[in-house]
Amino acid sequence: MTSIAHDDPVVVIIGSGAGGGTMAYELTRNGVPCVLIEAGRHFSVDDWENDEWAAFGQMAWLDMRTTSGSYRITKDFPNLPAWIVKAVGGTTTHWSGATPRFMAHEWKARTHYGDIEGANLLDWPIDGDEMAPWYDKAEIAIGSTHRHGRPALPANNNYKVFANGAERAGYRYYATGPYGTNAEPYDGRPASIQDGFNFQGDKNRSKWSTLVREIPRALETGKLDLRPECHATRITHDATGKVDGVEYLDASGNLHKQAARVVCLAGNSIESPRLLLLSASSQHPDGLANSSGQVGRNYMRHMTGSAYARFDQPVHMYRGETMAGIIADEAKLDTGRGFVGGYYMETLSLGPAFLAAFVEPGEWGRSFTEKMDAYRNTAGMWIVGEDMPQESNRVTLHDSVKDQHGLPVPNVNFDDHPNDVAMRNHGYAAADAIYGAVGATGVHHTPPYPATHNLGTCRMSEKPEDGVVDRWGRAHDVPNLFISDGSVMTTGAAANPTLTIVALAMRQADHILSELKAGNL
Repeated sequence: MTSIAHDDPVVVIIGSGAGGGTMAYELTRNGVPCVLIEAGRHFSVDDWENDEWAAFGQMAWLDMRTTSGSYRITKDFPNLPAWIVKAVGGTTTHWSGATPRFMAHEWKARTHYGDIEGANLLDWPIDGDEMAPWYDKAEIAIGSTHRHGRPALPANNNYKVFANGAERAGYRYYATGPYGTNAEPYDGRPASIQDGFNFQGDKNRSKWSTLVREIPRALETGKLDLRPECHATRITHDATGKVDGVEYLDASGNLHKQAARVVCLAGNSIESPRLLLLSASSQHPDGLANSSGQVGRNYMRHMTGSAYARFDQPVHMYRGETMAGIIADEAKLDTGRGFVGGYYMETLSLGPAFLAAFVEPGEWGRSFTEKMDAYRNTAGMWIVGEDMPQESNRVTLHDSVKDQHGLPVPNVNFDDHPNDVAMRNHGYAAADAIYGAVGATGVHHTPPYPATHNLGTCRMSEKPEDGVVDRWGRAHDVPNLFISDGSVMTTGAAANPTLTIVALAMRQADHILSELKAGNL
């Protein structure tokens, strides 16, 4: 493996998921040396546990966190506000694979939705036309089904129930994708073998992740120094205000500093603002890149909920891909439904252990056992939509609770906006109609799980006072600091965010390469 000296100022990337892993490959394949710092272990495909709970313990980010606010997570999962991965490849090793694009109106939410009381809406400083070629590149890299001639995944039973109900309920736009799981061999990855749950890692390698694609290719360039089990603790800067290094703890707890010409922070929408806040200095007393006071604010997790329907006959929802279908009709621009924004309905299956934990947290007795006894006859869907950014929904440093490194833990404060509640209830009613149309004997509405879509907290803005980074993801306050993950999202749209994070990272990498060539970085 390539080794870069600690005093060699290179591009330092923090986090190896959709944004950081993509950035590492895009830069190194163009000859730019990079150090990639990752807090988690470097698992191989063969290391993954093919068991829900064992895999959760192996892969999940289980460092101490705290929660506050009125959202139900504070009651059900107070130390697990987010369900993300701590490993090389980040949450791309765990994601469902859904790859819808933002719709045109979702780049300009403030313009289309108007002034929503309690929401901190802002238009993105970029739009769908500018992002279209980057979406193309991201879809080709991921191998999204239904795109660029890629075939669709086959329909499993969960999808057949879902699609049949959608048709009978009057929906028109439903399909088995787009998804980042191969229906046929592509780009060195095999076709799906329809092997059921792969939230804990796809041992068949048919699902795209930066662990499988970008990071191995970056290592092959000889320009990447990958440092797993290294936890970044501070980004430092010089007297001129430019970042000059990243301090981190290695697996043995030893403190190091890697010199940096450029820093690309891609630690997720919880860890990225946490690190900026931990990097406060006399020049940046409220946290690095935080002159606007927006670091950590506008945290979004998508409006979510689930519906599980019971039938008289077996469905076997666990057979085939975990997520295998999308209904897009409700993602349209329609402000006349009692809420703004839109949502998707996506097939979802959980194994018995996870269903028991999440179907109705804390439930016990006959109503709970009835749900579990009906497992074979159950179909499931996830409802995911655009939630409203609110300044009070934010990530802060806890004033007394520390993690295993002695650092203040992040506290995640979240309250649903009334728009989120109205959208969720509309989604539950839509699920009832879909499953009722095909003879469900009952439908249970499951509350939101710990967040897998963590967005905002370092949002992109035209004006420095409105956000943290500019249209390229460069910090308004720090000329050689870039944010390369979902925390840059000005608004969240309804779409699952991974495709957009990859597309933004590709675009950002192209900009960084141009700036390096011009001598501006």
